[in-house]
Amino acid sequence: MKVLVADPLDPGAVERLRGAGHEVVERKGLRGAALIEALGGVDALLLRGAPSLKLVVRVGTGLDNIDVEVARERQVRVANTPAANAVSVAELVFGLLIALERQLVVAAAELRRAVWDKARYMGRELAGQRLGIVGFGRIGRAVATRARAFDMPVGWCDPLVSQTPAGFEWARRSSLEELLPACDVLTLHVPLTADTRGVIGVAELELMKPSAIVINCARGGVVDEAALLAALREGRLRGAALDVFETEPPGAHPLLQLPNVMATPHLGATTLEAQSRAATEAVEIVIEALATARGQASPGLPGPPPTRR
Repeated sequence: MKVLVADPLDPGAVERLRGAGHEVVERKGLRGAALIEALGGVDALLLRGAPSLKLVVRVGTGLDNIDVEVARERQVRVANTPAANAVSVAELVFGLLIALERQLVVAAAELRRAVWDKARYMGRELAGQRLGIVGFGRIGRAVATRARAFDMPVGWCDPLVSQTPAGFEWARRSSLEELLPACDVLTLHVPLTADTRGVIGVAELELMKPSAIVINCARGGVVDEAALLAALREGRLRGAALDVFETEPPGAHPLLQLPNVMATPHLGATTLEAQSRAATEAVEIVIEALATARGQASPGLPGPPPTRR
């Protein structure tokens, strides 16, 4: 691992890092753009502290890469931009699902090699397949809306959503135990927490149809990868579409060797629109926080352009 030491650190500690096989780069006094540049390719950052820190904004969804408990103890506010990537992730879910069901990647690759074999790539329609959604927040609801356009019956479960949201009465709410055996496609849209880690594991996969597909565009870790691998290899699950892994990058992960797995490198929020919305929301949070601290009204910022759906 490459470690950046950004503040003076005991020489013995630095040598201990090097002795453990890590590459250590010592760059003291870095600020602003220089610090950002120095962080390129770095796996870990060591600094002595930031005692004046009052706000941390995660430009994206999820707070699993921030120690929220420590921030709370130090009275540092932690915020994120959960609405920014809902459309982008929802669209990716269906991009992956269609690519998997119609074998688009392998068919396109074969055609580039001058192989024309239509019969070999028999696919399946989405219409009529029952979609199960675990996590019915902004992203889960965006997925449900698009599933309806594909004529896919929708079921969902979310212990944090106590009643069906207005406008989604057509989507059936159920428990996870009821949802799993009923769905043809299962998609996850929950944050990675102690409660959701491994929420789809051996027992849950055993409840699903052998003809079912699992999609994870949420966080690596919410699906037990070893259990998923076994289910796919043994024919207890038809396929999987994965945008996230427990360890990223996953390297030569055995899941990537399976023909019934469609995988991408964590592209959920990688659209121009999502990045623009996230940056705008983050800046708005910072401006409002600074204005509040100074006892001023927030000047606000213009919102992002309307999204075409």
